[in-house]
Amino acid sequence: MNVLVVEDNRELAENIGMFLEGRDHTVDFATDGRMGLRMAAGGDYDVIVLDLGLPGMDGLEVCRRLRTDAGQSTPVLIVTARESHNDKMHGLAAGANDYLVKPFALSALEARLLALVRPAEPKDGFRIGTGP
Repeated sequence: MNVLVVEDNRELAENIGMFLEGRDHTVDFATDGRMGLRMAAGGDYDVIVLDLGLPGMDGLEVCRRLRTDAGQSTPVLIVTARESHNDKMHGLAAGANDYLVKPFALSALEARLLALVRPAEPKDGFRIGTGP
């Protein structure tokens, strides 16, 4: 899995990177919103981990611009200390696919990332049932 981590907290970004790379994922980093937007718009990422409180451009604005200006459909997982119901609703309304409140277990982060990149079952796919 090719992951872009947009996080200004260097220690957290390094911990995420070491954990994911130790599980055979590729990780790139951006330390501010503008850099994250440029990298996400121009890169080939499977999923984006996006902090909200970023210098240069807030994570909500990065997410909005990815969806509208750049036309990006890459899944976005917001990671933030903002934990209110309204914060979560704003993040999802901005185009995020999931929202994880800090602090979190790195294994939970990876599980959510894997769920975001897992392909959906086709509607006309194989079904198990009973009867004719």
